[in-house]
Amino acid sequence: MLLQARNPEDGAKEEEFLAFTQRLQVGPEQIRQVDILREPLDDTTADGADAILVGGSGEYSVLDEGPEIQRFCAYLAELTGGDTPVFASCFGFQALALGLGGEVIHDEDHAEVGTYELELTEEGTRDELFGALPEHFLAQLGHKDRVFRPPEGVTTLARSPWSPFQAFRVTGKPIYATQFHPELTWVDNKVRFKGYMEQYGSLFGHEAALSKLHGHRPSPEANDLPSRFVEHFLLGQG
Repeated sequence: MLLQARNPEDGAKEEEFLAFTQRLQVGPEQIRQVDILREPLDDTTADGADAILVGGSGEYSVLDEGPEIQRFCAYLAELTGGDTPVFASCFGFQALALGLGGEVIHDEDHAEVGTYELELTEEGTRDELFGALPEHFLAQLGHKDRVFRPPEGVTTLARSPWSPFQAFRVTGKPIYATQFHPELTWVDNKVRFKGYMEQYGSLFGHEAALSKLHGHRPSPEANDLPSRFVEHFLLGQG
């Protein structure tokens, strides 16, 4: 099941869906899309799901005061009480942190959009999923909000100079969340960057935005995370 906070006309909605199918190496019929802004989230939402994925948000922020966003953050926190595997990226990372009692801030000065080098924490090097990554690895990012204070009960797995909390695991659970986008290749992220070029031009300035656009690089190690997540926690091959 893929939880999404995107408007119907947002082209990234289907791009994101296809990116997850490709990184997970599953068919499109194996992932059910759920629109968190227009569909109910309750005890039956995840019925029949072997795993829960959370994607990005397009025009939305976890700091929005709308009831749908607040309900979504609370729903993700409730999921941590079970044993269903969860893999959340970007918006999902922030929503899970907020739902569990952490703090998220809007911080355009530390926005990361494009390809960045991340570093594993000491706990990350020992983690059964993240431990397969090199200590320093490239990843695709696209965020203006960031986790300022992670919640209790999670283990931080990766960091960057501008965002010290880039990934965490709910300790002892098959529940992972990343600020970066493991589902996006550098080509996917470049296409998405072009789609938001007007906004990024306003955010960074035109020349800096162009530099970031042309600075996208492959991130194969990060892109392997979703398929390894399935192999380890769903298929028992880890």
